Parts: sequence; C-alpha cells; structure tokens
Amino acid sequence: MIIGNMRKKILVIDDDAAVRESLACALSYENFLVLPAADGEEALKIASATPVDLVLLDLNMPVKSGWDIFERLTGEHPLLPVIIVTARPNQLFTALGAGAGALMEKPLDFPELLRTIRRLIAEPTGVRLARLAGRPTEFDYRPARGEPLVDKKE
Repeated sequence: MIIGNMRKKILVIDDDAAVRESLACALSYENFLVLPAADGEEALKIASATPVDLVLLDLNMPVKSGWDIFERLTGEHPLLPVIIVTARPNQLFTALGAGAGALMEKPLDFPELLRTIRRLIAEPTGVRLARLAGRPTEFDYRPARGEPLVDKKE
C-alpha cells in the first residue's frame, strides 16, 4: 500500500519462519514493505530504529510472550496499530482490553487480514486514542476458519 510516495511498513513478528516468509511474500505483493522479526527482542530493535505503520504479532513466542512484546511496543509507540495473529484460543477479551486493533486467529483469512490492515493504517489518530482509553471502537475479530464466532450451548 502506498500513501503519498511511501510504502507502508509492516512489522511481522512470528517465531515460525514459514509464517513470516508467507506473510512477507503476500504483503510485499500488495506493495507493503515487510520487516520480519523472529522474536520480541528483534522486533523491539526494529521498531526503535525504523518507524513502522502497523504490527502483526504472534502470541506464541520464545523467551518473551507475545503479550509482553505487545506491552513494550505499545508502551514505546502508543499509537502504533497492532493486529494479534495467533493460534492461541480465548484471546478476544484480552486483546480488546489491551487496546489491540484486531485479533485474527490462524489459519488466516488473507483477504480479511488485508482489509483489516488497510482499515487500521487509515484509521484516524482520535480512534486509536479512544481505543487506548478503553472506549468502544471498531474491532476486527476473525476466529480460525471453520470455528463458530460464538460457542453456542444447547
């Protein structure tokens, strides 16, 4: 995605090399500049050295948990939109409470991921601030394919 003459930068944090590479390939095809990171420390170094427009963050990470990385990243860059991308179940309320921009469960629905990325990159600062303050904002939640949105008990 290009706004002005600048390609938007997406920091992809995932310890699985295949996931990083597939996301990098697909997002590069959509004209995003992808900065891959295999762990939280690498991601924090990249985010400190290079302004990024959005983060895709896996929660299952070695050494530091994804939520620890989220806390550090958003503490240092509070307006940075973060999409939680995980195979870990039951993260919806944690993601909402933490101020994440979206939660998408693996396996990913790539068209939905792209739509969410574009929405969050274009999102006004006031909406991001409202999310950080705990006020209701648009939030994209995509459960894993084939999973029901709500568990119905009969």
